[in-house]
Amino acid sequence: MLRETVIKNGKVRGLPGNDPRITSYKGIPFAAPPVGDLRWKAPQPCEDWEGTLEAYSFGPISVQDQPAVGTDIYCKEWHVDPDIPMSEDCLYLNVWTPAKSKDEKLPVLLWYFGGGFQWGYTAEMEFNGERLARRGIVVVSVNYRLAALGFLAHPELTAESPDAPANFGLLDQKAGLNWVYENIAAFGGDPENITIAGQSAGGGSVLNQITNEDNFGLIKGAVIMSGLIRFPGDDILLPVELKRAEEKGSEFLEFLGVSSIEEARKLDAFTIRDKYGEWAQDHPRFALCEDGVNYKTDALMRLEENKFNGIPVIAGYTIDEFDFNGVHVVEKTVKESCAKAVASGAGPIYVYEFGTDIPGEDNPGNFHSVDLWFWFDNIIKCWRPMRGRHFELARQMANYLAAFVKTHDPNCMDNDGTQMPVWKPYCSGDADIMKFTSEGAVPS
Repeated sequence: MLRETVIKNGKVRGLPGNDPRITSYKGIPFAAPPVGDLRWKAPQPCEDWEGTLEAYSFGPISVQDQPAVGTDIYCKEWHVDPDIPMSEDCLYLNVWTPAKSKDEKLPVLLWYFGGGFQWGYTAEMEFNGERLARRGIVVVSVNYRLAALGFLAHPELTAESPDAPANFGLLDQKAGLNWVYENIAAFGGDPENITIAGQSAGGGSVLNQITNEDNFGLIKGAVIMSGLIRFPGDDILLPVELKRAEEKGSEFLEFLGVSSIEEARKLDAFTIRDKYGEWAQDHPRFALCEDGVNYKTDALMRLEENKFNGIPVIAGYTIDEFDFNGVHVVEKTVKESCAKAVASGAGPIYVYEFGTDIPGEDNPGNFHSVDLWFWFDNIIKCWRPMRGRHFELARQMANYLAAFVKTHDPNCMDNDGTQMPVWKPYCSGDADIMKFTSEGAVPS
């Protein structure tokens, strides 16, 4: 097994997974710590290290509200550790590989987590990449800056770095993609076969990365889970104009009690986090903006206009994730936007609908994010009383995902050699949608 390898910055050593056929490398730095003068700047190159980096545990999570201290459904579902390490020094990624040698050129899946650009981390148990890696792919998950530390905009920042004035969390993701392209061959991966995937704000992140022209050629496929969203009113996935984002940033600095970015960089990161929590009670949170350089326009519109380099895409939704006045906003946007993209010449696009029976005394329905247990084939870690049909569905969904990473077509054979239900490319309306149900994968 490939337990040690050499990457651009030095030698790294991983550990056997729960399945010793897999090697996990956790907590590999992919950029310099974004602290001090590097706060609110584009990620910078990581320094080389001497000796061997023991990549045995996840790096610190991004500065955010402390996980696992609330009573919401997600704290019970997977934010279970209130003492998980957290730091502004957070730009680390993780690799799960089944490779026995560096020359195997296995397909690569790069994962961006969700959480409204405010919360989330790669160490969440549902994101463990081992079960997917067993299907013959290399899985990478990358951390990125969040909230005020990841998405603040300010006139001083624009003047200081006109080539990267904002959207630092997205730039972190982009740096992770570049790292994968430069280094994944050392883990037995193929840099010429990278698929990026994410859910919710992670899906919105995928949308922004595939419509960024600098990434054209690096990304060969994309999976957007519950990430094609247009909320009525304030929409955290709809980018604001840079000028408006700068105005919000100036107001926030006043709220912090400082008069310049230089002074703000001297504040403790957790002070900024706590003040931001107060600020967000009656102000819109910091998220995406049209920075005019790297992320210029509404990425959803670019998808609809087929301005994403023609790569294959999977996109979909859960049936209960968001309702406003009886409108399923994610379902509506997925169908409408994918139909427009196909009409504009894009394709193939594969659309899914997730709607199975989710057990538990809370009767949660198919809530936003519950499908993550299934895509990663990790429902054994879930507290809910899952039954055999749930494990069968998870196997099918993970099979489709791994097949898409390999060939950019989800259709494949099951592990017993039989043909999986055929998933047709999407055209429009309700036709050709793969439905993930209590009876398994059911084509429409």
